Amino acid sequence: MDSHARLPTEKAVRYMTQLGKHWSHRFPVLLGEADCEIDLPLGRCVMRADGQGLDITATAGTPEGLGKLEDVIASHLSRFAFREGEISFGWTRAWPAGSIDVSRMRA
Repeated sequence: MDSHARLPTEKAVRYMTQLGKHWSHRFPVLLGEADCEIDLPLGRCVMRADGQGLDITATAGTPEGLGKLEDVIASHLSRFAFREGEISFGWTRAWPAGSIDVSRMRA
């Protein structure tokens, strides 16, 4: 299952690169000029940067795992972007058709 967020910032490439390099010491990372893919034990993080912001896709096998992955990504990016003030990540979940279990959804 996937979750998506957009971080509006003019420093998207900088933050994406920082996160990719930070995690490259422990996890497999593919880092390009405007995109980054990171394979973490919790799941996968894919980022695409442009002049107006950073698009982030988190992928994990369970709702609980996805929630943890969202939190880890958001906390790291928030630390890198501390000069921008408080950052809000409006994660949007993408659920495969027919697989929504409302009792397990994260509020």
